[in-house]
Amino acid sequence: MFNERLWRSLKYEEVYLKDYTSPRQARRSIADYLTFFNTERLHQSLDYQTPTEVYLQTQAALTGDG
Repeated sequence: MFNERLWRSLKYEEVYLKDYTSPRQARRSIADYLTFFNTERLHQSLDYQTPTEVYLQTQAALTGDG
């Protein structure tokens, strides 16, 4: 289900809102969106944290650094 949500968010929050002038611009803009999605966008399913925050917390718990 995660992949379906990611692609839906990507389409509705990025692709459908932009008028790309070249494939290079589209790739760059989508890459920027994916960075935003993982590092800044809060996710309800992650208790309003970013995927990066959850990942780092999990890694810290597994290594005993948290």
